[in-house]
Amino acid sequence: MPTSPRSTAGAPNIPGRTAAVLLDQPLPAPVTAHRVQIRRITLAPGTAAGLHVHNTPVFGNIETGSAVYQLEGGPAVVLTAGDVFYEPEGARVARFDAQDAGVTFLGYFLLDTDQQPEIEQPEQ
Repeated sequence: MPTSPRSTAGAPNIPGRTAAVLLDQPLPAPVTAHRVQIRRITLAPGTAAGLHVHNTPVFGNIETGSAVYQLEGGPAVVLTAGDVFYEPEGARVARFDAQDAGVTFLGYFLLDTDQQPEIEQPEQ
């Protein structure tokens, strides 16, 4: 879910520098991650990713366009450029639907040494 930026108290005071925490997401359990794979993903206008599940936690941020994002059982939220999101490992992502302009986002996959990102599209 997108969150409001907040201050970074305790950060060094450097003239001309600003910083805001966009997401501070607790993880449900310790994650064994030895690497992070970052992918730039583009969905054409109107493309719906459909119900899907990831084998690893995924963090992301919208670069351009917009998408309707919804975890199963949660509210639908429209993500736009600059918004961040989190898809927990094993969570059922009900919607990640590109809107009229399509959407491009960066996906950050937390991976173990020999692990590869996988996506499953279970039946409803």
